[in-house]
This record gives sequence, structure tokens and C-alpha cells, in this order.
Amino acid sequence: MLPPTVLLLAILAFARATPDPTYQILPDADLARLRPRADLPEDAKLNAMQLIEKYHYNPELHRVITSDGYILEMHRVRGQTATLNNMQKPVVFMMHGLLASSASWVLSGPKKSLGFILSDAGYDVWLGNARGTLYSLNHTNPSIARKDYWNFSWHEIATRDLPAMIDYVLKTTGREKLFYLGHSQGTTTFFVMSAQLPEYQDKVHAMFAMAPVAYSSRMFSPIFQLLSKLITPIDLVTKLIGQYEFAPTDEAMQKFQKLVCAKDAITQPLCSNVLFLITGFDYDQFDKALLPVILGHLPAGASTKQFVHYAQLINSGKFRQFDYGFFGNLGIYNSITPPKYDLTKIHVPIALHYSTNDWLSNVRDVHQLYNELGNPLGKFRVPYEKFNHLDYLWAKDVDTLLYDKILSLMSRFKD
Repeated sequence: MLPPTVLLLAILAFARATPDPTYQILPDADLARLRPRADLPEDAKLNAMQLIEKYHYNPELHRVITSDGYILEMHRVRGQTATLNNMQKPVVFMMHGLLASSASWVLSGPKKSLGFILSDAGYDVWLGNARGTLYSLNHTNPSIARKDYWNFSWHEIATRDLPAMIDYVLKTTGREKLFYLGHSQGTTTFFVMSAQLPEYQDKVHAMFAMAPVAYSSRMFSPIFQLLSKLITPIDLVTKLIGQYEFAPTDEAMQKFQKLVCAKDAITQPLCSNVLFLITGFDYDQFDKALLPVILGHLPAGASTKQFVHYAQLINSGKFRQFDYGFFGNLGIYNSITPPKYDLTKIHVPIALHYSTNDWLSNVRDVHQLYNELGNPLGKFRVPYEKFNHLDYLWAKDVDTLLYDKILSLMSRFKD
């Protein structure tokens, strides 16, 4: 069994399917680790567009510029057949989780990937990519400093990236509304956007939240729990997981190892893969043959600030904006504490899909979220006790355990 430090370095060295190296702002040293390795399966070396093309779903690449200059890449799945003009199809916008990208929705191939399943069901599918991820590393200012580029949390993704992409999709398709499907951080950002920019709810038929994350005080993930104990002072955090971009150091992994990899620790078996130290692991539903492909696309990039913001939610027990400290909050919010996101403002129908073995989306946190939403469609527990945070994307039976339910709920809404 490899120690976590070795596994992390292996993950960071794995293939990344980069869309176009000329669009990167990262220096050469960072770009080198994004180049694919020859000994990986083909699907681990293909980028999201190439995966869609390989399985004959006719991809389209679109680029969107946010109000603050980030250039975001979107991937459209037009489908295998032309029985319906895309302008007539209902539109689905899908948003990935933390450290993931648009590839998450297509990397397990036809019949299992939700992006392909929705396309087969007659939807016009659009896959978003948040700033700082593999496909959205570009900026209109080519000389932007790294500290400025990476100075964002999921708050900025919610209030700038999502509105820009949603507006673009609706303008391009000529539709007035779309369906929003999100996983993990992709749900957090929707809740924030809806609370901060409530007018955007009028552009959404319904939202389907897989592993919803808002309240986080009961989050079990060992890595997030450790970060929550170390976020003050901020210098310590940046020393451990990266000054601007999330890139854990050996010192950080040694601390993770000490916390969760001791011989008598209940989490010790999970130390064979750092990915599962974050999310948990379901041996029965996990397709081990898919692991090299997953690691060819994850981690896909994130800012240190995104992790710190989640750690703050664990500590505070509240769903609120980034905490800059006493004086920072006074200057930014005119208050000594960050403002809370008002979930009662959210009136768009939302279906919360949760599970009992999810280390990041705790059942009680989901219930708290549900009770504060203004117009929830319902909360739906996945009928499998071991279903975990990654199973929403790649479980062997995710189609029957989850996706069939989502498709059934979506059919209730008409354009």
C-alpha cells in the first residue's frame, strides 16, 4: 500500500486532458504535469471534448468571458441523433464539483455517464467549467499575477461564472429557461447564486442537487476536518496546501497521514488513495477499472481559497460568505462577521439527492438545508446505504440508483 504522499504525487503527475496549451496562464513547470502519460488508458488521456467525440455525441466548444475577465470553456453535447433540432430540445446545464471538471459527466462512457444519458433522453446538454479548472485557466489579462488570478472562492464562481455561463447558454439556444444539475460544489454555487442574484432563478425550470453542500459543520472528510483546525493563521494553510492554487505539500500529506493513516485509525484502509481520504470509499459500487481514467482527469484544479471557505463553514456551522477576519470583514462587509446566504430567497424547485455514507454531504446538514429552502421539490435518499460522494458520478449502478429518479423528476417540467 502506497503512503498518501506518494499517491498524491502520483495523482498530480497523472494525465490531464488539456484543451489547448496556448490558452493556459500557468508557467511551463505547471503545464508539464498536465501532459498525458503514454501508459494510461486511452480515455485517461483524452480531454472532455475528445471523450464526447470518441463516443459520437457531436461536441461543441464554447468560451465565455465573465465580468471580471476569466475565460471559461464550456462543452456542449449535441447528441448521437438528429431527430430533434437542438433549438427545440430542453436545455440542461451541468456543473461539476470541487477539483473536478466537465469531464466528470462523460468519462465513464455511454449508458453510465449522466451527460450522455441526458443527451440520449433528448436534452441539449451543456457542461460548465469553473475558473481555475483545467479548461478555464485563461484570463483576458495575459499578464495577470498568480495571486490575483487565484484570489477567488466558490462565491465568485457562483456570482460571476454561473451567471455568465447561464446567460450564454440561453442566448445561444434561444431558450428562456434551463435545467440545472450540480454535484457537490456545483450545488453550493447554485445556492449562493440564487441567494445573491435571485433573478437568475427565473431562468431555471428546476435544480437537481447531487450530494448538496451548504451547511457543513457535520462534514466527516478527514482532510477537510484537518484543514478546519488549521485555517488560522492563513499562512499555515497556504504552507500546507498551496499559497494560491490547491497543491498540497509533503508536509501537509504527512499531517494527513498522521491523522488518518495510523494503524489503529478506522480510516487507515483508505490511505491507498488521497481521493478517498476526501470523499470516502464504497468498495462494492466502485468500478476499479475506471480508476485510472478518473485519475487522468482529477484533480482538475481549484484555488486554496475554495478549500479554506469550506473549512470556515465547518467551524462556524453557518452558510455564509468568506471570513476575512475582524478588520477585513469590517472593510468588505461593514460587519465583524461575514453575511449569511439567505436560503429563504430560493424559490426555484430544488430536488436534494443525498446518501447516508457521504463524507462531505452529511444527512443532518442536508435536512437543515432543506428546511430553509423557500420552495423545495423534495429530498430523496439514494436507496443504497454505502452510496458515497463519488458514487453520484461513477457508481456501477448509478443509473438505476439515482439517474432514473432524476430523469423522472425532470419529466414533470415542460418548456
